[in-house]
Amino acid sequence: MKGLHSVIKLAGLSIFGLAASIALQASTVSVSSSATAGASIITPLSISNNGSASQGLEFGQIVAHGGGWVYITPAGVRTVYGVEVVPSSASNAATFLVNGQANNTFSIVLPADGTVTLTSGSNTMPVISFASNPSGSGTLDSTGNKSVSVGATLLVGANQTAGNYTATFPVTVTYN
Repeated sequence: MKGLHSVIKLAGLSIFGLAASIALQASTVSVSSSATAGASIITPLSISNNGSASQGLEFGQIVAHGGGWVYITPAGVRTVYGVEVVPSSASNAATFLVNGQANNTFSIVLPADGTVTLTSGSNTMPVISFASNPSGSGTLDSTGNKSVSVGATLLVGANQTAGNYTATFPVTVTYN
């Protein structure tokens, strides 16, 4: 029995020594991993209203007997209320060309109500309810272009003074 006890004791010491050796090796070995870092530089966004296909927002020739409004949709369709327009007078939505990185999306910010006013001398008419097509955001095509059209509503005062009324307005685009 004494021999068996010695063998068990010797085996136990061997296992303990082996475990200590493994633990010592594990604590002295370091491991690591790596990751990649990168960046992609893309074409900056631009927007223009002065290209060959671009045009301004035009409400047409209006006869103001009483107050009313003229609405131009982003598709260029004119609707009137309370005023008359000369049917043959030009009306159209404004068109813009957006350029940037192909297939990326962008948001469109239009003027808020109360920020754009047409003027003729000291006479004014507010422009409200700007709308665009596409509405709110768009996607550049495979060549990095997208056409955006913008319409709005012109509020015409009762007996509005005759004159040529003009203003400029901003359209802002930002990558999403």
